[in-house]
This record gives sequence, structure tokens and C-alpha cells, in this order.
Amino acid sequence: MHMSRGHRTVGFAAVLLAGLTPTAAADGLVVLGGGAGITVNGAPCTLATIGHDNTGQLVGITAAHCGGSGSQVAAEGSGAVVGSVVTADDALDYAVIKFDPAKVTPTANFDGFAINGIGPDPSLRQPACTHGAASGDGCGHIAVQTLRPGVVGAGMPSWQPGDDGEPVTVDGQLVGVTLKGFSMVDGITFAQSTHINFALISAIVSDTNSKGGPGAGFSPI
Repeated sequence: MHMSRGHRTVGFAAVLLAGLTPTAAADGLVVLGGGAGITVNGAPCTLATIGHDNTGQLVGITAAHCGGSGSQVAAEGSGAVVGSVVTADDALDYAVIKFDPAKVTPTANFDGFAINGIGPDPSLRQPACTHGAASGDGCGHIAVQTLRPGVVGAGMPSWQPGDDGEPVTVDGQLVGVTLKGFSMVDGITFAQSTHINFALISAIVSDTNSKGGPGAGFSPI
């Protein structure tokens, strides 16, 4: 079952960016936003979100298993190194990326996938959407509310390697960061379904705030 994802009205500048190639702005900077393809030490992953922390640094979030602290982050396709992982948490499996603002143009609407701020934690069976570098858009529903502290599950139409770190949104607001996906066959109907596990963005923000340092006080573009 596919659901319509939430959208917000974007400004003239965002419309111009949407008309360009996914990773190139008119000024030569790399355009990055939630759903953009990145490589972390060469491993393909997806950027969940980009914004600023409480010091004004341009930062983003992806899955920690993509690469630990010190890993170089490049834009998919161009290969341009645009930042590095500055902190990673194994418990929630998230990584904070510090971007070079001289190389990146951040956007809240990447490839037509708009993220309009941070939303409340989702509830069971609530419609949710993703945008992965490998799979593109997909919408499903929240299937499991708690797998472990701060991590829940959702049913989605697809997931592929390279989607790790993709954003999960409800009504166009960010609610989570995808950690992994898998397919399974229902024992009664024998129908194959795809599921993802994702860390709640509320848990990630709370963790970064409690630790201080890069990412603390994160606010998306």
C-alpha cells in the first residue's frame, strides 16, 4: 500500500535547485538534503537530513555503520569530498557528519522529497515515507513501535543496500533515520514484504544534546 507523502511549499531558490542535476548547484557547490546519495569511506549510503547544530556548523546525520569517526564523506556521483564523520553512536547507530559549507548547498527539498522540520514520534500503523539513494521514494506504515530503545520498524515497498541512513518522514516531517532493511515471506499468505528498522530522530537529537559537541542542538534546514 502506497501513501502520499507530505509536501510543503518551497521558495523560489528551492525550485531552481530542484531543476538542476541532483548534486550540482549553479555555483558549482554540491546540493545535499535528506535522501541524497553519499559515500562514507567509499561505502554507499544515504543522508537522512542536513542542517545546523547549536554552534552554527553545517552538519548532517546518517547511519553509523556506514562509517565511524574520521570517515570521509563524498557526494554520490561526483565523488567530491564534502565533509567527514565527526561522531558516531553504536547504540542508536547514527553518525554526525560535519560538512564544508564552502562545498555544499543544503536544501530542505532534495529531488522532490521535502522535509519540513522534525515531527513527533510516529504511532503504530501511521503512514510513513522514505527516500533512499538506491530505491528512491517509498511509502508504507509504522509496523513495530519498539524494537529496542529508540529504534522502531516500518513496512515499506522496497529497500536496497545504499538506502542505509535514508530519512523516514510522516506528513513531510522527519521522524527517523533508517538503519537497515530486509525482506520476509508471510507464513500464511506467502506474500513477500519489506521492512526497515529506523532510529527515532527524537532519540538521536536527545543523545547528541546530552553529549554536547558536534550535532548538539541540531535543527534541519
